[in-house]
Parts: sequence; structure tokens; C-alpha cells
Amino acid sequence: MTVLEVITRSTDFLAKRGVEAPRLQTELLLAHVLQLPRMQIYLQFERRLTESELSRLRGLVQRRGQREPLQHLTGSTSFCGLEIAVNRSVLIPRPETELLAEAGWQFLCTRSCAAVSALDVGTGSGCIAIALAAKCATARIVATDISRDALELARLNAAKNQVRAAIEFRQGNGLEVLQPGEAFDLVISNPPYIPTQEIVTLQTEVREYDPHPALDGGADGLDFYRRLATQAGSFLHPDGRLMVEFGAGQAAALREIFSSQQWSIVAIHKDYSGHERILVADRGGSGPSEGIEVRD
Repeated sequence: MTVLEVITRSTDFLAKRGVEAPRLQTELLLAHVLQLPRMQIYLQFERRLTESELSRLRGLVQRRGQREPLQHLTGSTSFCGLEIAVNRSVLIPRPETELLAEAGWQFLCTRSCAAVSALDVGTGSGCIAIALAAKCATARIVATDISRDALELARLNAAKNQVRAAIEFRQGNGLEVLQPGEAFDLVISNPPYIPTQEIVTLQTEVREYDPHPALDGGADGLDFYRRLATQAGSFLHPDGRLMVEFGAGQAAALREIFSSQQWSIVAIHKDYSGHERILVADRGGSGPSEGIEVRD
């Protein structure tokens, strides 16, 4: 069977099972099997696959048809230009989280001190901490997660991206692993923000394969933000900042939560779809900021 025939048949198979972008998904799986850049496939439409290649591709396509995420099948994903391994112990990084990481390293790189520090709360695969370390060479990062398996993968990702020495990984629940007196220039997090009852409505790829503790934000999805609002200020330098990702439609509630704990809202960033997605705050005032900056 040729490359083009395989693409045609596999695309049809995935389309009938409701997989989004079935042609693209097929090409990415085939590129993974053949160990080629995806665009190289277009130059090899007449190439005939070996029985071993066909067998491996069939297995992957069948699993994708059962809605197992593409990133789990290939074993990794790209995040801010970095290769990040993923499995069922961690969330698959989303494009919105790249915007959070970018805001974080841009802030760190503006700091005038020789060494800057950041706390990544709920690091999962380590993607945010690794991006901060890779983009800001002077940064010292502490990355926490309650999951031992997630931290094991995060350490491997940090080593693979050659930033292991810049990141200290700690296992524990939220900010509980920090010591009194520790302080950071940046506290950053992509916390659980899905309301508990909404988890059953998520895409199969998310509902069945992402770890639920990394999704479940409590009854209204805001439990973790309340904890950050009350606790994170104690671990932030006076001129430091807090940055968090949140769900669509949660911005107004978060403004109230953080303002009530004497945070000043510096900015609200929008995601690629135009939804408010990232909150930036500091301790520079005693109440809500006037004229909140909303950025596209």
C-alpha cells in the first residue's frame, strides 16, 4: 500500500469516528511512524510501506479512532518550540498555556537583578517551568506538583531540554511545600479550573485521558484561585507578579477574588480565540486597579 493510499483510507476511518482534522491527524501519525517531517510525506506519495510500517500505523490509527490523544500516541508535543513528553499523568499543554509562559518569561527578562526566580505551581509536564528556564538564562525555578508521576516526567523533560540544573522540583500540594521566607519574582500557574460537574461534558480526549485532579477546580472551578489569592502574596517579592491561566467566562469572578485579597490587577490577556484567559496581578495596591489593561 502506498503512502497516498494509506492517507486516504486512514483519513476516512478517522472521519467516520468523529476525529477532528482527520487528514492532518493521519499525516502526523504517518510521519511519526516513518520518522519523517510531515511535509516530506508529500514528496513520497508513491512510496510503498513495509508490512511492519503498515502494522504499526494501523494500530495507532485505531487507537486514535478510539479518541486516544495524538500526543499520547506520538509520546510528545511541541510547547514554545520545546519538545515535551506527555502521558496520562499530565495535561497535554494547550496553545493558550504558551501565552502564559511567554508572558512569564518576558516579565522575568525585564528584571534588572542578576538572578531572577519563579514559582510554577502545579507544573505537570514541566512545560511552563522549562520554557521559563530556556528563555531566561538567569532564572531559578521552583516547580511543584502533587503527583509523583508528573514530577518524574517533568524532570525527564527538563533534562531533555537541557535546563534541569535551573529547576528544583518539589512534590506537594500547592504552596504547602514552600518554606517561610521564600520569595519569588514570579508566581505562575495553570491550575485546575473546570467546574466538577462539567468534566463529563468535555471531549473524550480530555475526559478520558487527562488526569482529573489537573482538571477539577471544584464546584465553580475557582477553588485553586482562592487559595492562590490568599496564600501566594506571602511568597512574592514586593515588586513581583502573579500570572494565572483561567477558563472562558471566569475573568469577572477572578477580579473579585484577587481584588478582595488586596491584589492589583495589572492586565488581562486574551487567547487566540479572543477570550480573556490570563490574569496578571501584583501587590502594588490595596484594591482593584483602575483602567484594567486587556490585551489581545
